[in-house]
Amino acid sequence: MNQIFDGARIILCLIFLVYASWSDYKSREVSNKVWAVFGPLALLLTGVQILFFSSQPFQMVTFYALSFAITSGLAITIFYVGGFGGADAKALMCIALALPVYPNNLLTHNVGFVSPLFPITIFSNSVLLGAFSVFFAIFRNLVWTTQNKESLFEGLKNQSIGRKILALISGYKIKLSTLENSHMFPLEDFEINEDDEKSPKLLVFPDYDEREDIINRLKENKPNGWVWATPGLPLLIFITAGLIIALAFGDIIWLLLGSFLF
Repeated sequence: MNQIFDGARIILCLIFLVYASWSDYKSREVSNKVWAVFGPLALLLTGVQILFFSSQPFQMVTFYALSFAITSGLAITIFYVGGFGGADAKALMCIALALPVYPNNLLTHNVGFVSPLFPITIFSNSVLLGAFSVFFAIFRNLVWTTQNKESLFEGLKNQSIGRKILALISGYKIKLSTLENSHMFPLEDFEINEDDEKSPKLLVFPDYDEREDIINRLKENKPNGWVWATPGLPLLIFITAGLIIALAFGDIIWLLLGSFLF
């Protein structure tokens, strides 16, 4: 019976996380109804399994509560310092309700290292997967430079080194028409300078609510040009992928360290 409940909790997580990731990618928001349903269902499945099918229910309740408390504290802290959005924090908290520890009743194969607090392993994996996107952006920029034989920052030479580095690792250049017909964020805009002239600038923190206005300004000033943009993939996508990898292989960081050291 424990295997059935483990499987049900895994399926529950995957269903809600895949839907939330899709919603976040398409509309850049996730309805609170998702978490209002996900959380109670997760708690119900976990609670029933502990109370009726665990040999040590008190110890399990104590440890599961600790896992949820630590995960929630981490998620809320990162949210308030601006590390990620509310949906990401709620996703981690719901995961902590559904899978506070690794579901080893069902998945008995020998995975790599997994934190006793399973949501921490999932979060660690998601952060590392997000970091890998940096290498993709750098590769795209190298290819663009090779193919187009021109500077990546043509017309943006007055921008700071810091802004240019952020653009290099978080975005790449695409045609304005491609940007307009995609879900990507513009990483450059036009502003009025001291001489009352329009000048281009790189955006450090693109605001999705201003996306259409920025694109309209770009169309006025660079109608057929290349512009900086970022895919802005939601962290929820990486959290979902981090969960799948954690279930199959464990903690990516420890897996990589083990392959280099042993």
